[in-house]
Amino acid sequence: MPSDRSTPVIEMKNYIKRHCEARDWDQYHNPKDLAIGIITESSELLELFRFKNGAEMDLMLKDEEKRGKICEELADVLFFTLRFAQLYDIDLTAEFYKKMKKNELHYPVEKARGSNKKYDELKDGLNEISGHHDHSLFQRV
Repeated sequence: MPSDRSTPVIEMKNYIKRHCEARDWDQYHNPKDLAIGIITESSELLELFRFKNGAEMDLMLKDEEKRGKICEELADVLFFTLRFAQLYDIDLTAEFYKKMKKNELHYPVEKARGSNKKYDELKDGLNEISGHHDHSLFQRV
């Protein structure tokens, strides 16, 4: 069975391409519908954890059947993500690392460590660091 350690992203994208072309699904896979697929499958993943506390979630991940359902929903999210990238020539690896670089700027270790606040809520956050201040709260609606 292929694994993360042995399977490049391009191999998964090519597998999905063959899978979808064999079923004539290109006609259904436009950006909007693929984005809907991502959010729908993400919601199904979230539903598994709804109203669960930390201990219950830990138990779910240790239970083979429940873990299997979680893995299936994650795989569904990945399917739609890879399909979107495959059809519209998006290099997921490059985009991932580009976004992580941006996140490193938004969340410097010395300010973000141990915090779950959004970057613009961190003391001396990115907006203050860059000299940009968001005054949208003061604009009239």
